[in-house]
Amino acid sequence: MGWAKSGLAGLVVVAAVAGCQNKMYDQNKELMEENRQLRDQNDAMRRQQATQTPPPQQAPQQAVVPQTPPQQPVTNQMTAPPPKQPVEQIGGLETNVNRAGETVVQLPSDVFFDSGQATLKQTSKASLDKVVSALKSSKYASKKIRVDGHTDSTPIRVSNWKSNQELSEARAATVKDYLTSKGIPASRITTKGWGDTKPRSTDLSKNRRVEIVLLAQ
Repeated sequence: MGWAKSGLAGLVVVAAVAGCQNKMYDQNKELMEENRQLRDQNDAMRRQQATQTPPPQQAPQQAVVPQTPPQQPVTNQMTAPPPKQPVEQIGGLETNVNRAGETVVQLPSDVFFDSGQATLKQTSKASLDKVVSALKSSKYASKKIRVDGHTDSTPIRVSNWKSNQELSEARAATVKDYLTSKGIPASRITTKGWGDTKPRSTDLSKNRRVEIVLLAQ
């Protein structure tokens, strides 16, 4: 009997121990499973973070300043006349083109004539010879010529001529005679005396002149 009790007690102890071991094994197994699940979750989170590309950083927007269109220069409604083209100075004398398109060579009377006289000064003939050479050139050979005489408005007191009109006509005729004496055909040349009716300036010396006009037609 004593042996049977002892054996039974031993079996109880062994069963209790075995039960405890089984319980601990189950708990350990549950803990390991939880750990595995946690590791899987952590791995999945790391993979997800690795595959996500952070959005590119946008540069700060600059304020848009409206552009003002370039200002156009203010122009007058009236069109400015084109600049005058330079004119060949014939014989070294003042030469211009008038509104009719005629080329005009200025012979200042104070240089070419004595006061109140219609005879050419000897010193002026060199300039006239240069004009003759130009008039004979191919550029002007086909042009008709008009010789205009002009005076200032000062009345004549001591002269062979009774009026400025007569003096202007005489000086124009003298220049024509010199041109023809140098080989310019008389058929190319006409003369006109204007007296004091066509002044150039308030400066009286500029109004006393003879003009050799190369006609446009």
